[in-house]
Amino acid sequence: MNRLLSFGGSALRSLLILLLAIAIFGPLLNLLLWSVAEAWYFPSKLPLHWGFSYWGRVFRPEAGAMLALSKSILIALLTVSLSTLLAIPAGYALSRRSLPLRSVFLLVFLLPQAFPAIAVHLNMARIFYSLGLNGTITGVVLVHTLQGLVFSVWISSAAFAAIASDQVEAARNLGASPLAAFFRITLPQASPGIIASAIFVFLISMDEFSGSFFVGSPNIVTLPLQLYSAAMEGNYQIASITALILLLPSILFMFIVERFLRSDVLARVGT
Repeated sequence: MNRLLSFGGSALRSLLILLLAIAIFGPLLNLLLWSVAEAWYFPSKLPLHWGFSYWGRVFRPEAGAMLALSKSILIALLTVSLSTLLAIPAGYALSRRSLPLRSVFLLVFLLPQAFPAIAVHLNMARIFYSLGLNGTITGVVLVHTLQGLVFSVWISSAAFAAIASDQVEAARNLGASPLAAFFRITLPQASPGIIASAIFVFLISMDEFSGSFFVGSPNIVTLPLQLYSAAMEGNYQIASITALILLLPSILFMFIVERFLRSDVLARVGT
């Protein structure tokens, strides 16, 4: 009886793992198949013809994918720079538990995530139109920064909070000014968490669609907008290849985040 129960438990775990693997890797496998499918029609289970001709089409200058990719990277780098400049002082201030209304300020950075992104970006587009920021890189960067601030500020705050005050106090006792202690002691120790938050913001900016669509289009075309256009036209090969290009930075940077984001920093997020 015990062997039967043990076998049943093992079979159930194996089934759950299999279902989880299908849920995770099934869409990726579908993308890979479409990216090398020259012809694929219903009811065929697999492509009728295989090849890489669509990859060549994507990388042609006239296709616009590489221009969209370069714009996406430029906007993401500018977003990371602006978010980090705002997150370092804000995160340092919010890491001090004596700050009045600290919980309220942390909640304020969460508010853009509490409402549907389309509603937020649509109203921002109306405001930006009156300011002349629609269809500009500046406007898109500001929208992406709003989305990324919740991660950059919360993670930076946790990174600063994880630093023991002993070293800072020792530096102050030896005559270091508060500014010198911050740049020589506090900031270097918080840098892994800040780098991790910057990577999160970069990935959010690279994948952002609705903000780029409402504020940037038609002048600013990012890679997610290019993917959307290809999918709406029924060109699933181009859309799949574009999605794979967007996926590569996410996979690469996730390994980097795992390297920099320590468990003690994660434990202090939101505290």
